[in-house]
Amino acid sequence: MQSFLSKTFGGLTTSYYIRQLIFGSLFAILILSLAAHSSTGLMAKPGLIVMSIICTLLYPYSRFVYESVVGYVMGENVFFVNAILMLMVKGFTMAMCWSFAIFIAPVGLAYLYWHNSRQIS
Repeated sequence: MQSFLSKTFGGLTTSYYIRQLIFGSLFAILILSLAAHSSTGLMAKPGLIVMSIICTLLYPYSRFVYESVVGYVMGENVFFVNAILMLMVKGFTMAMCWSFAIFIAPVGLAYLYWHNSRQIS
């Protein structure tokens, strides 16, 4: 079991995981603070708290999948675009990766397990 966990959840570098975890936490903080200031309050939404924690913990793996796919499709190409447009697109893709992390992250975890199992053999 130790091997499975280290090959999947330990597959990303610590610095990458922490960096992405910080960005994912910003989304959780934003959503939970909006829910806390709603008329029903945050404690009326325990599912939102649980999903926010799960999405935040899985966000780095979701972002890994996104960056891998975009890196494969784009290759070594460089595009020069307006910085405001780029930041808006980046924010949108980060929000999508966080929102759908529970569905996207298993793909990244499966790839990390396969990749790390192949390296050891």
